[in-house]
Order: sequence, then structure tokens, then C-alpha cells
Amino acid sequence: MHQLLKFRDEKLLRCALTHRSYVHENPGVGEHNERLEFLGDALLNYLSADYLYRRHPEKGEDELTRRRSALVDEKQLAKFAIEVDLNTKMLLGKGAIRDGGYQNPNLLSSTFEAVLGAYYLDNNSNIEAVRAIIEPLFNSVPEQVVIIRSNVDSKNRFQEWVQRNVTPNPPVYETLQIGGLSHAPEFLAKVFVDGKEYGEGNGRNKREAEKAAAEDALAKLKQQGRL
Repeated sequence: MHQLLKFRDEKLLRCALTHRSYVHENPGVGEHNERLEFLGDALLNYLSADYLYRRHPEKGEDELTRRRSALVDEKQLAKFAIEVDLNTKMLLGKGAIRDGGYQNPNLLSSTFEAVLGAYYLDNNSNIEAVRAIIEPLFNSVPEQVVIIRSNVDSKNRFQEWVQRNVTPNPPVYETLQIGGLSHAPEFLAKVFVDGKEYGEGNGRNKREAEKAAAEDALAKLKQQGRL
């Protein structure tokens, strides 16, 4: 059994493994894991930032931000979840199971965050206990994988999220020049999904502005817990 699953408070671990769908189908079993997921997400953001800051003293903010996104994205957290055997221990409702919940990257990554948050509480809110668990997992991710993921175009990443979670229609960008000199113009781009604005950004050309808008949209989705 992986150290992450060794709890003094077994009820806390059970809560971390319990998806909303299981609670819906089994009233009275207790709380689902979304509050713990919120805590685990915050811990991951801090610990991944600290890890990369120490590991790459030569990298700037933008590069570190991209690497952090790659290191704790849904796909990678789902792999961590499988590595520590959460895919066999999640408590899911029958509908979620029928829909392939035990292999669902979103459910796996969310459960991993919840268990991490619960582990923090089970260890008297000692972040060093969590660091001892998460850094070996970070170390297991090949450097080249992080580089490749961090270099994936933000517009493509946002479009993939939109078409997976919202609509088959691609995002629409509205871009216009807002100032600057003739040889150094400044553009503002806004990105919309089915008429709803998701992000905006500035750039020295349309391409840069649209990329910044996509990055803004992705950052907002991350803050909202949707990415």
C-alpha cells in the first residue's frame, strides 16, 4: 500500500475517496470529497511551485508557470492517482461506474487532490508530510514530458477543453488594435465560447493577443476548479 493511503483516521480517507455520485445514490453515508479536493488543489499549486522554483533557478516566471501547469494538469494527476492505486478504491455511483469512472481522468485527478488534502489533515496540517509524498511523484515525471506539455499551444489546449466539456464548436476570437505605433502596434483579443466571454489578453500582434486570451481563459478555469 502506498504511503498516501496510510491514514490514522480511516473515516477521513473514506471521505476523500467518496465522489458526489456515490453520496447521491447512498444517502446517509456522509460527506463527499469536494471540500477536500479544494484543499488538495491549493496544496498542489504551492508544492509544485516550490518544487519547480528550487529545481530550476535559471527559469523565469512564464516558463515556471507553464511547467507547473504541465506537472499538475488533469492527465498527470490521473497518472499519479493510478500509481498510488486510487483507481481501485474510489467510491463512485453506479452511473459514474457505467460511464467508465474508474478510468476517467477528471475523477481520478479530483480524487487524488482530495486524498492529498485529507492526508494533510490526517498529519496535523503538516505540509512537510505532504511534500514527502508528492515530490517523489514529481521526480518520476520525465523532464521531456514536462517540456513537451508546457510547450503545447494554449489555444489548442483551450479548444480541446471547450470541445471536451462545453460544445463541439471551437472558441471564437475577436481581436482589434488598441494602440501602439505603426511599427509596434498593440492588440487586444477576447475569446468567446457560444457567445460567452472566457478570457482576454494583449499582444504585439494578433497571434500573441489571442494566445494571451487563451492563457487567461485557462487560468480562470483553473481558479474555478474546472481544469
